[in-house]
Amino acid sequence: MKFLNLGSGLDYRESTEEIQWVNLDCDRKIKADIYADLEKKLPCEDNTFDGVYTSHVLEHVKNLPQLMSELRRICKNEAIIDIAVPHASCMVTYQDPTHVRFFTYMTFDYFTDWNFYDFPKFKIISKSLNYTAVRWTFLNHIFNPIINICPTYYERLFGWIFPCAEVKCKLKVIK
Repeated sequence: MKFLNLGSGLDYRESTEEIQWVNLDCDRKIKADIYADLEKKLPCEDNTFDGVYTSHVLEHVKNLPQLMSELRRICKNEAIIDIAVPHASCMVTYQDPTHVRFFTYMTFDYFTDWNFYDFPKFKIISKSLNYTAVRWTFLNHIFNPIINICPTYYERLFGWIFPCAEVKCKLKVIK
């Protein structure tokens, strides 16, 4: 199986017997297999990847629908795209001057049949909120089950009082 590590950064993934990893990043100062601008066509053939992993990358992309279209193009049918992005209520979302967009629990619904926009379509396999990502991760065992009972109510009523760190989403490519 062949997987893309999109925006690999310092998380360069070595291939194993089971998984061939292709690490893509824009920064030529770090180790990557492919260097590319995520705002342009990705230098990959159609229907190449069985899956994509991307963590804290999409918030840096100006034209998200275009990148999602590119991911759909380079993935095989039914490939899984595993996404982690900072939640809109998280302080880190605003402190990083390179962040150009914000994400909530419902953001990736805009890339499904639920939406009327002409965006590439995917099927949501799973999505959740993650209370903390770096420090105090032991709190996830307490808060994640609570905030994920009804994430939209959590965001509306408590998201700005008890902000969470991440939105995690797994999308299936539909062709």
